Amino acid sequence: MKIRRSGILLHITSLPSPHGIGDLGPGAFQFADFLGETKQGLWQILPLNPTDSTYSDSPYSAMSVFVGNPLLISPEYMAGEGILSEADIGPPPPFPKGQADYRLVRTYKNRLFHQAYERFGMKADRDKYEQFCSDSSWWLDDFSIFMALKARYPGKSWNKWPPEIRNRQPDTLRMVHKELYSYIEKEKLLQYIFFQQWLSLKEYCHRKSIQIVGDVPIYVAYDSADVWANPEIFKLDEKKAPSFVSGAPPDLCSKTGQLWGNPVYRWDMLKERGYDWWLKRLGHSFKQYDLVRIDHFRGFIAYWEVPAGEKTAINGQWVAVPTEDFFRPLFKKFPSPPLIAEVLGKITPDVIQIMHRDDVPGMRPLLFAFGETLQ
Repeated sequence: MKIRRSGILLHITSLPSPHGIGDLGPGAFQFADFLGETKQGLWQILPLNPTDSTYSDSPYSAMSVFVGNPLLISPEYMAGEGILSEADIGPPPPFPKGQADYRLVRTYKNRLFHQAYERFGMKADRDKYEQFCSDSSWWLDDFSIFMALKARYPGKSWNKWPPEIRNRQPDTLRMVHKELYSYIEKEKLLQYIFFQQWLSLKEYCHRKSIQIVGDVPIYVAYDSADVWANPEIFKLDEKKAPSFVSGAPPDLCSKTGQLWGNPVYRWDMLKERGYDWWLKRLGHSFKQYDLVRIDHFRGFIAYWEVPAGEKTAINGQWVAVPTEDFFRPLFKKFPSPPLIAEVLGKITPDVIQIMHRDDVPGMRPLLFAFGETLQ
């Protein structure tokens, strides 16, 4: 972190590709070549998590913060691994030029994923796949069954599912796993393929002396496997709907503040659990990326919560986080973690003090880089 470097922010979806959106295929490796040739040392990307058309396919409203987006999987490299043939891929549909049609991409790639699942099932060598599923079971099992249930109940948020599924009754989940086994296994396979391709790209970047800067939003989407599997660490009501949501107070940019709508954390419960969920999340991110930018880092010190149902963020309040208690196990488990703090909005002296004390560098948008942040 002490080395002076420059880099470029370009998300994977913005890379050139014949398959509707940028992916982890040849275009990504060509961009890494470009970064190496131009002496860039950093490649910053947006979250790699799976998106949903309900939320305009924003990577900041993901189905899970632990999971890779299957739409970023490269068909060419699946063919190279023998789980697709060139005939399977065929000519892609006429994707629109100059913009991304995620619905069309999803239809096209889902067909390929079905063929890949069928072909992979006939392969004898499954050792690496089985090891991946075992090592990743702590997030993969919940996500894969969540996605299978989203397919069973299209258009419904998880809190609108039958109560026994919404509340994760063990007998019911075992029955669902049996009924939706093929769908669940396909989701697991896609995660295996995604991470194989991602780690291959990351290793190639390292050979070019390029480090990956990942992005970790402090909040998660409500309609996600993360909240369904861990409702106790979020402020939810008796029907498991959010009782408070995230946002930012009024400032010079917005007289009514910003109403983001994510469920906010129960830091008392996180503390009781030894912050295990956050430690797992950051540990997972440190394996995926070389540097980890925390979007809304100041939320680790205090956050703005708004009662659910409000139309603006005006009637919110600042709520303190047990920062010192949280950072102790974090820095014990990960000495000198490769963190970068987003510095934007109402940055109070205690935020800056913690950044300086723990040697966490900050990142500001260029517009605010050479003056005071918004107050």
